[in-house]
Amino acid sequence: MTRNEKIGRKETRREFLETTAAATLAGSLITNADAATEDRSAPQAQKTPKKRIAIITTLWAYLRHGQHIGDRFLVGYPWEGDWHEPQVEVVSAFVDQQPTAADRKSREEEYGFPQGDQSAERAREFGFSVYKTIAETLRCGGRKLAVDGVVLIGEHGDYPTNDLGQKLYPRAKFFSQIVDVFRSDGRAVPVFNDKHLSYSFEKAQAMVQASRELGFPMLAGSSLPVGWRMPEMEVPYGARIKEALAIAGSRSLDSAGLHALEALQCLVERRRGGESGIRRVQTLTGAKVWKALEDKSWSPELMSRALSRADLVEGITLKDARTQDLAAPGVLESIVPEPQAVLFEYRDGLRATLLMLGGAIGDFTAAVRLDRRNQVLSTKFHLPPNPNVVYSACLAHHIESMIINNKASYPIERTLLVSGLLEAAHVSRAQGGRRLKTPQLDVRYHAPRASLYCHT
Repeated sequence: MTRNEKIGRKETRREFLETTAAATLAGSLITNADAATEDRSAPQAQKTPKKRIAIITTLWAYLRHGQHIGDRFLVGYPWEGDWHEPQVEVVSAFVDQQPTAADRKSREEEYGFPQGDQSAERAREFGFSVYKTIAETLRCGGRKLAVDGVVLIGEHGDYPTNDLGQKLYPRAKFFSQIVDVFRSDGRAVPVFNDKHLSYSFEKAQAMVQASRELGFPMLAGSSLPVGWRMPEMEVPYGARIKEALAIAGSRSLDSAGLHALEALQCLVERRRGGESGIRRVQTLTGAKVWKALEDKSWSPELMSRALSRADLVEGITLKDARTQDLAAPGVLESIVPEPQAVLFEYRDGLRATLLMLGGAIGDFTAAVRLDRRNQVLSTKFHLPPNPNVVYSACLAHHIESMIINNKASYPIERTLLVSGLLEAAHVSRAQGGRRLKTPQLDVRYHAPRASLYCHT
């Protein structure tokens, strides 16, 4: 029976009770379609209580990550052609900051309605409590850990930026406080960390080490690896890869760069031999990018293939809607004001490139050249528009699955490696594009055989 047939199968209440254990072991989530077909005339049996989760976030406001990820576990989300009611329950939350007056004003002008904190309103509507400390949140005001999972969303808010251009979000600090509760109370539960683990690779390593020491599953990273691809594209497991390239239609290496690098990593980690780590990193900016393009520091064909997958094309297209060949000589130079290129080499010799081309496209795209018959695969990592931002539903599915089954869908090492790569890219940029050796990025792992991106 295929996966879709299993999801769509109409079960009676008796069948549901008989198959719950097997479904849990298989990592399945119970959908609304299953619940709707229960035999309500059968004797009432006690349902398995929902797993209790705490949300730890920097900001809970309109279209901030705390809101559009957190809300998935309050109201549900679309999953594989149906509406999924979460089998987890938000019982507590910690919110570090309120939107600043300037942020509220600018966003109110943009959206036309109040842009304040939403956590208190959500708490009243859905019956959970907002606490003043992370420890209280995990213990729900009591003396012992009182949740079955933690969702840590350290993105957005008024935090300082260092000299490298990295936003100093307190993810590692919050994670350390979570682990302190685990140690003190003698029990640990699954933890999800939104986006990269930390601006510091050393701190990121410590986070992963704590999860290993205490034996709790950990999931992190971007939504792009588990979202939709247009067209659907999968690197064959165990393939030989000659070169890979990703493009981000943004100027922000710190934020958009993470998404693009994780999207690229979820493709190349499937190569023969598994992930071997990264040997060296170099970040070029401005005219140096166009000189590197001229010198073919990356494949012009791969760049052209990746650009061709973009739907949000800028430049002259925004003026009179004409199509254009973005890879033609001189076009990118004329429309991308602040180009950046991150060139990196893996320890097994694979060369890869991230191009930050804000002003040319508004998408995340990638292309990979396979060694077999010189084949090129390319795709766009599709991000549905605001305000639904339904790509976070794909990520919510994997978070929920981990909390229910006590097992992460994909290895935390992916995000650990990308966190270190991103830090090295910032350092190289700050040093004028110096090529850096990265012995610390000796991160090895094997990807899951399933790509895990959304197909429907």
